[in-house]
This record gives sequence, structure tokens and C-alpha cells, in this order.
Amino acid sequence: MVEAICKEIALQQDYLGEELIESIYFGGGTPSVLEENHLKSIFKTVHQHHKISPNAEITFEANPDDITPEKLEILFQNGINRLSVGIQSFDEEILKWMNRAHNSKEAFQCLEWIKESEFNNFSLDLIYGIPISTHETWEKDLKTLVDFQPPHISSYCLTIEPNTVFGRWQQKGKLNEASEDYASDQFYHLSEYLRKADYEHYEVSNFAKAGFHSKHNSSYWQQKPYLGIGPSAHSYDGKNRQFNISNNAKYLKSLAKNEIPAEMDILSAEDRINEYLMTSLRTSTGCNLKYLKSELGYDLMKDAQPQLEQWKSSGLCIRDGDNLKLTLKGRLLADKLASDLFLVN
Repeated sequence: MVEAICKEIALQQDYLGEELIESIYFGGGTPSVLEENHLKSIFKTVHQHHKISPNAEITFEANPDDITPEKLEILFQNGINRLSVGIQSFDEEILKWMNRAHNSKEAFQCLEWIKESEFNNFSLDLIYGIPISTHETWEKDLKTLVDFQPPHISSYCLTIEPNTVFGRWQQKGKLNEASEDYASDQFYHLSEYLRKADYEHYEVSNFAKAGFHSKHNSSYWQQKPYLGIGPSAHSYDGKNRQFNISNNAKYLKSLAKNEIPAEMDILSAEDRINEYLMTSLRTSTGCNLKYLKSELGYDLMKDAQPQLEQWKSSGLCIRDGDNLKLTLKGRLLADKLASDLFLVN
């Protein structure tokens, strides 16, 4: 697979043109299975075919049970300068209920090792809205997390999707999803708790100390072009999207024939407007009305005035110069509110 990934990097070398690469992200699967020689091969190929910024953010996604002092040393020595660790919770019962591979002891241990390592940039994930949790448990998780002072925190509400373990449990009546009020209370407490701990709530699910916004995630929200490599990877060239095949065998077969295993999705003008609304309204900077009008040809304040007035009167948004921003109350409903503004193709 690593050989195929390197071949795809070479075949896709013109996708981003001459753009300087500001971030690289190893994730969306199980990058921890990569050995040192694999990392060296991938980085060598990337540098051969792309221009990499000397200040590039290079993130490696890992679970607590993947991390050892030796692994951290190998990652750092081979160019990784940021970690993203899926803690999810420090509570033993919750981790068991979520069927996580790690336990509470491993969660604490991996953070101790990270703090002792050369990494000064890392992000930790927590999940809220867990049915078997309590507000007291959530408070304890937040306190434990902040005690470790991670530069960046991502926190997501548990969602139950069809064709997953939780989805099947729900169908069989073994699981009741947490109420919206319960999840909302935890979201508000999360934002307030981290604000008091000097974290900026810069996107619905993301919080950072000064200077530690995720370059990689921010590129998605700012509609910057990016290249995804590997099975199921997505790419965006600024106008259109590209989707790699998800089947590993077909992915390998295509690359063996020097063919890029991807399909193109041509975005309409409406698609680009809708995507910008969806991503920008999730951020603290909000939707830039000037950009929306001059670059995408949509006068939001004129065409959606009744909707926006209703939002304003309900305390869901504010106007800040050229930007339309959602309040904390609004950001809790960001995806729903954005979809209410969508243009129909």
C-alpha cells in the first residue's frame, strides 16, 4: 500500500499546481501501522514532487494505545511536528461502552509521554453527548484535559449513524440517544470552561491556545485547495472535488496501471456558495459577505434578508463589519442554519 501511495503522490504532482504545501496530515485511517521506513519513503516522494513550506504543519493521527516513547521519537525525527490523539474520555466505563481500544490508564500514560517528548504541538479529542455519561463526568473529563494543557482541543457530539454498532443497538432498543438539551448543556459548558482556560473557540468543534489553530483544518474551512492521497481520500482544487475509490484492491489495481483511482465532481456555482456557507458559518470569523458577493456572485444580505433578520432577533447571529457571524447559540445549530440558506441547483 505504501508503494501505491507513493505512486499516487507522483501521479498527482500537478493537482495543486505550484502551490506551496503548508500542511500534511496522516490520518483518516490507521497511520500508526506505518513503520519508520514507510514514513521515510512517503516524505521522500512528497519532497520530490511538491514544494513544502519550511513552516509546514505535519500532523500524525494516533490513538492512546498506539503511543510509546519510542514511537514518539521516530515520528519526531522523521518530520512529524504535530500529534492528534483520540482520547475521547478519561472515564473507564465510558471507554468500555464506546468499545475503544485504549483504557483510562493508557489515556493518562500517553499524555505523560507526549509531555515528556519533543512535541510542543498536539491536539486531543473529547466526545460529549454520551448517553451513559453525566454532567459530573463531563466536568471531570474537561478538568483532566485542561490540566494537561494541550495547545489544541477538538470536541464532537456523539452521533449515532445507521450501519454502525451504535446504530444497530439503537434499532434493537439497546441504546437511547442523548437528548438535545443534554448535549446542548454539555456544549455550552465545554465552550465556557475552555474560554476560562484561555482557549479560543475558533470553530464549532475546535479550540486552541494562541498561535495553535490547526492549519490543516482551517484550510478546509477557508476553501483552500488540498490533495488527498490513498483509498477514500478527497481532494479539492478550488473549483472541483475529486474522490478516490474506497476499495483497497481496486485502488492498488488502478495504480499498478499508472491510473489515478478517482472520480471528479464538477461543482456548480450554487455548490460553491453552499459549501462556503457551510464551512464559514462554523468558524468564529464567520461568513465574509464581501467575498461571497464579489467572488461567488451572491448577495446574502439582500437575497436572504428575512431569514437573517429572524436569526438576529433570535440571538443566533451578529453582523461584524463585512462578516456575518453566528453566536454561540447559533454555532450549536450551524449546519442546520447554513442549510437553510442553501441555493438549489
